[in-house]
Amino acid sequence: MPSRANILGVHISAVNMDQALETIDGWLARRESNYVCVTPAHVVMDCHWNPRLRPLLNRSGLTTPDGMGIVWLLKWYGHRHVNRVYGADLMLAVCEQSLSLGRRHFFYGGAPGTAELLIERLKGRFPGLPAAGFYSPPFRPLTDSEDREIVEKINASNADIVWVGISSPKQEQWMADHLGKLRAPVLIGVGAAFDFLSGRKKQAPPWIQRAGLEWLFRLGSEPRRLWRRYSQYPLFGLLVFLQAIGVTRYD
Repeated sequence: MPSRANILGVHISAVNMDQALETIDGWLARRESNYVCVTPAHVVMDCHWNPRLRPLLNRSGLTTPDGMGIVWLLKWYGHRHVNRVYGADLMLAVCEQSLSLGRRHFFYGGAPGTAELLIERLKGRFPGLPAAGFYSPPFRPLTDSEDREIVEKINASNADIVWVGISSPKQEQWMADHLGKLRAPVLIGVGAAFDFLSGRKKQAPPWIQRAGLEWLFRLGSEPRRLWRRYSQYPLFGLLVFLQAIGVTRYD
């Protein structure tokens, strides 16, 4: 497994996109059950406020550096090979890589209509992509019977990969809870990738992403929803500094 770096107690996988794809492909070839968490700074801060979330990310097969701030930290720690493994880019790369092997994809998440539009766009980009099915869960916890029903639906689809887009930390909890219940070996939580790749929300231009300013672009797009998330970033920087100089320690 790829090495990991401790950032505020969250063990981030020191990987680039090629390494992430190689790891996922190995799980699929061996039918080995694992899940992937794509992790920007705000997810690390969620774990700071609620340490019970940390094991969900630390037990994953991969906890990838989704944000540029995380990428820069990993490089500073000496992992020079690392680059961003962003949810939307990871979905496109895995779909392209798995196309020739006929691996089947199930899409769990998104508002009503989003998953269907996402599948349509992915098939337009990757003709012949085997889409095993989709499900848009309600904005509330599922009952036990509803959960059993969706597990049966995913298993009946013979999916190899389940894409989970229900936002953090719900998607990490869902993947951890369903690992072993689902016959699909790989679960990948990709957050807003459903909205971006379906065209429901606009992605930041590549140069803004590379500059580490995607958070500012998204804040400008959805200020009322996202201001609390991104207002934590100065505190994130302070906590990382205190960890680096040894004032605070995380097991």
